[in-house]
Amino acid sequence: MSDLTLKHRRRIGQAVSYALLTLFTLVFLLPTLFMLVSGFKHTTAIFADLRSWRALLPVGDLTFENYRYVFERGNFERYFVNSVVVTSITVVLSVVVNSMAAYALARLHWRGRKGVFALVIAILIIPFEAIAIPLVMLVSQFPGVDFGLHGLSFSDSMFNTYTVQILPFAANAFTIFLFFQFFRDLPIELDEAARLDGATPFQIYWRIVMPLSRPVIATVAILQFLTMWNQYLWPIMVVQSGDVRPLMPGIQEFFNRSPAWGQIMAYASLVTLPVLAIFVTFQRWFVQSVASSGVKG
Repeated sequence: MSDLTLKHRRRIGQAVSYALLTLFTLVFLLPTLFMLVSGFKHTTAIFADLRSWRALLPVGDLTFENYRYVFERGNFERYFVNSVVVTSITVVLSVVVNSMAAYALARLHWRGRKGVFALVIAILIIPFEAIAIPLVMLVSQFPGVDFGLHGLSFSDSMFNTYTVQILPFAANAFTIFLFFQFFRDLPIELDEAARLDGATPFQIYWRIVMPLSRPVIATVAILQFLTMWNQYLWPIMVVQSGDVRPLMPGIQEFFNRSPAWGQIMAYASLVTLPVLAIFVTFQRWFVQSVASSGVKG
């Protein structure tokens, strides 16, 4: 078989691959595009355009009234701030806590290390829904210590606080596993050279291992951000106050208050845009981590 034939087949294969990738991209993007466009339309226009490509195009009688209604009647600003606070703090805690646990499992030698790691792997198969009720009963027994614009506050219960939305998710078995896989592949000679220079285990972790772990840190940040930003079940169970309610339970309240689909699409668009922005910002490190850390699923 000639080189020309091989090149021709390779080009055909690449063309088919790109065509399939483009098709899959459109399948996933079209609902998002529909949501973004519908946020600028009246409810009647949304349903009138459903059977045509006009549903995906910003054409017709467009309006910003839907977004104005979201900010005036939906208490969106407060819920947005709550989600940003809860998500940001949880992401930072998740990176620090889980990376330290993974460093101890992957780079340090101590008795029982393999058993602890096996326990972490076993926890991966337990869905959150299975432990949600016991977790609610557990946190109900602890006094509430919370923070806010007016400083620390204390209460008889952890319910209706930022704290109850953050602490249960600071440690995560899957995140520990991600860090473990990445740390394990780093050259052990780095640790040995640092020990010869008198570095402590924490100094090795903080000054050597973590600066080399930017790809997996970005991956963890994205995954944890998505998890916390989309939290619905847990806030519904432990938060009844609008002062600390995040966006996802807020959209249910907004839906009950406003049956207009244009306004609901506008609210959903405002919830989705930060997620897209975070992923676009960190996608390079995310792809690099998946490609180089050996995580195959």
